[in-house]
Amino acid sequence: MTALDHRWHQYFAAALAALETPEFAPALVRALARIAEFDFSVIFGYCGEARPIDLFNNFPAARRDVFVADYQAGPYLLDPFYHASRGRVPSGLHRMRDLAPDRFYQSQYYRSYYARTGLAEEIGFFLSPSSDATVVISLMRDGHRTIFPAREMNRLQQVAPVVIAAAERHWRGLEGETPAAAGGRPDESELTSRLDLASLFDAFGERPLTRREREVGALVLRGHSSEAIARQLKIAPGTVKIHRKNIYAKLGIASQAELFSLFLSSLAGRR
Repeated sequence: MTALDHRWHQYFAAALAALETPEFAPALVRALARIAEFDFSVIFGYCGEARPIDLFNNFPAARRDVFVADYQAGPYLLDPFYHASRGRVPSGLHRMRDLAPDRFYQSQYYRSYYARTGLAEEIGFFLSPSSDATVVISLMRDGHRTIFPAREMNRLQQVAPVVIAAAERHWRGLEGETPAAAGGRPDESELTSRLDLASLFDAFGERPLTRREREVGALVLRGHSSEAIARQLKIAPGTVKIHRKNIYAKLGIASQAELFSLFLSSLAGRR
């Protein structure tokens, strides 16, 4: 077992002392920085289909739009962390790559949005402070680094139980209508924007897609291969390909890039 930096205990004690105050999140991130190297951290609260609540971030101003504002505007609907939160992934530390669909890194979402973040890797502590909310404490390594090495992942796994216990206490009761962070309430705009990925397809064209076609289209955008979609929907891979062909024909497009472009246009229309 990898030994922890003795300063971790001092920094984490400071985070505990800041529980239920606005200083808890930055203090917790400073403590985690004693045992793992990362460049940025963001903490999102996911409450059902509501737009993610930005509970904390330490991005420089020049990059905050991509990581927070642009993400909240709709791309979160394709984010593996968002879908893991809705699927109630077990509490603990998870790598993005372990939760992502099998074609995530070849998807148009990754190429057009996620690659803009310039990250080498993203990992997150998942926790459930209330019955209908999930909080994800993301730690990110910028592109000039490699992925998190095994020794750092081991250290983070060691502290995961106490990190999660403290964070669940701090954000207990987080729901769509409760305080987003100690000492304040989320802005109304944080709570009223609710989007559903499949329903966005209704605005794509004059010829409506069937329910199954909307399901397939949503999974394609998230980065699932035809084989993975077939397994998830319990249909034959050939049937998935037929659905994809019908989707493209009805929408008058010929590629996933065009499908993603329609997705972004639909989001712009909703805003």
